[in-house]
Amino acid sequence: MPRGVPMRGRLLSPAERWELFLDVVSEELSQSDAARKWDVDVHTVINVRRLVKDAAMAAFATAKPGRPALTVQQAELERLRADNARLSEALKELAIEVALLRGRQRSGSSARSPRE
Repeated sequence: MPRGVPMRGRLLSPAERWELFLDVVSEELSQSDAARKWDVDVHTVINVRRLVKDAAMAAFATAKPGRPALTVQQAELERLRADNARLSEALKELAIEVALLRGRQRSGSSARSPRE
């Protein structure tokens, strides 16, 4: 079999991945037994476990004590809104600076006159 090609090509739905994860973490099945049960490669089982761990860690990182936990999408939206507000303020400051510079040029206070 060529390198990089999975032994089995079955794709699991999100619900099936969750059930596979529960089978393994509840110690009902070993990783190899779960792979056989779900007709997938052992690396798929390992990847599902890692994906669930990463998602849980992201959820814990965004959770704030005393407040309901945010979903990953809500946390990302909150971060993007903060970025948007920061960038909007920077754009306003730059627009004011450009307007002031153009005003100085029109009033003739620049070192060189545009009529030369």
